[in-house]
Amino acid sequence: MPSRIAFSTLAFPDATLAAAASAGRRWGYSGIELRLIDGELIDPAMPAARRAQVRRTLAAAGLPVVALDSSIRLTGEDPGPELRRFLQLASEFQAPLVRVFGGALDPPPARPDRLRAAARAAWRGTWAMDGGSLMNQGVHYVDLLRWCMGPVAEVTAVCATQAHRVEVEDTALAIVRFGSGAVGTILSSTAAFPGFPQRLEVTGTDGTVIVEDGRIVRRAFGAQAGTGGGAIPEGAAPGAIGGATDPAAIDVASHAAQLADLLAAIEEGREPAVDGQAGRDALEIVCAVYESARTGVPVGLSGARES
Repeated sequence: MPSRIAFSTLAFPDATLAAAASAGRRWGYSGIELRLIDGELIDPAMPAARRAQVRRTLAAAGLPVVALDSSIRLTGEDPGPELRRFLQLASEFQAPLVRVFGGALDPPPARPDRLRAAARAAWRGTWAMDGGSLMNQGVHYVDLLRWCMGPVAEVTAVCATQAHRVEVEDTALAIVRFGSGAVGTILSSTAAFPGFPQRLEVTGTDGTVIVEDGRIVRRAFGAQAGTGGGAIPEGAAPGAIGGATDPAAIDVASHAAQLADLLAAIEEGREPAVDGQAGRDALEIVCAVYESARTGVPVGLSGARES
């Protein structure tokens, strides 16, 4: 794969953005880092017409924005509002990164307070660059639910911010109607103490299976479904510990397995076990939950049609 290199407009203090982008394209660069626009530091409050002009200039040059540069110091006084403005602008320019500066740290014992203040100013918990409980924590079991139950026809949802000072929801609840006619619920929350395992329950007329954190913890089958069932031996599934109460303790084994399969698929020239469509299917459900919560009405999904 050929190297792809971007350049910064900091190198063009006396040039227009159009001239800088044209030169970069001519010299073989494949991306642009915005530090200056027409020789001026970036103002995240630039008018909508100006933003549109910047997008047109970059589109004409065929250069994606790889980063948006700011002068924000995370340990400065209340960097949050300025950082959010830059994050929103980066989202509009489709830039995956915002460049910031760490800044000076206070000596102990004031240092921990300064670090916590800097952490609160980050992108987490914003609509522009993150998402709430359902988009972050709940999406994995939304994916598993979709895989087990098939396409979703309609969702009706409510979302609320109950316990955290964030823009997004920390609690989401949805009623789900599947294309098959089955119904179910989705509940995701980071506001429940002390934290609980991720849980999927599938219940039918002839059986029930309960999965917690990727392991079957209970199964029960009726006569028509054959023999077997009951509780799984103690210790087969973790309790309300680990990542449920401490994000730093989240098990990375499943992430590693998916990445390993993706690399193997590239080497072997095959489709990965989890492809882009599967990811889109789960994301479509999450977005429908948010839309239903915002509008107060049920939202239908195109994914109800089998592919």
